[in-house]
Amino acid sequence: MALQGRCSANHAIALTTILVFVLLHVKASQATTFMVGDSSGWTFNINNWASGKKFKAGDKLVFKYNPSFHNVVAIDEDGYNGCSTASPSSKVYSTGNDAVKLLKGHNYFICGVPGHCDMGLKIRVNAS
Repeated sequence: MALQGRCSANHAIALTTILVFVLLHVKASQATTFMVGDSSGWTFNINNWASGKKFKAGDKLVFKYNPSFHNVVAIDEDGYNGCSTASPSSKVYSTGNDAVKLLKGHNYFICGVPGHCDMGLKIRVNAS
């Protein structure tokens, strides 16, 4: 009888240990949602917003803005550097409340309204 009790206790400890590891892994792998520009939203002079933040692939960026004045264009590095939406890989968002999932590596976003990117309405995010 005592032997059966020890086996049950060992199984309980093993199951508890496995459960703790699974819960920690799930917590660590959950995506985080970031509001671009914080309370100001997607607006001018935002290009340093990502500084000091840690992003992971799968995290979401939410862009809030007035769609009558702005949009969001997911763009490649050349488009980001040149403030150009001409890239065939660009994707335009225009709802005013856009959620974009980050890919691993560099992610680039600009406002496609003429002149806005040149005035600082762009961000670069690196997701690990």
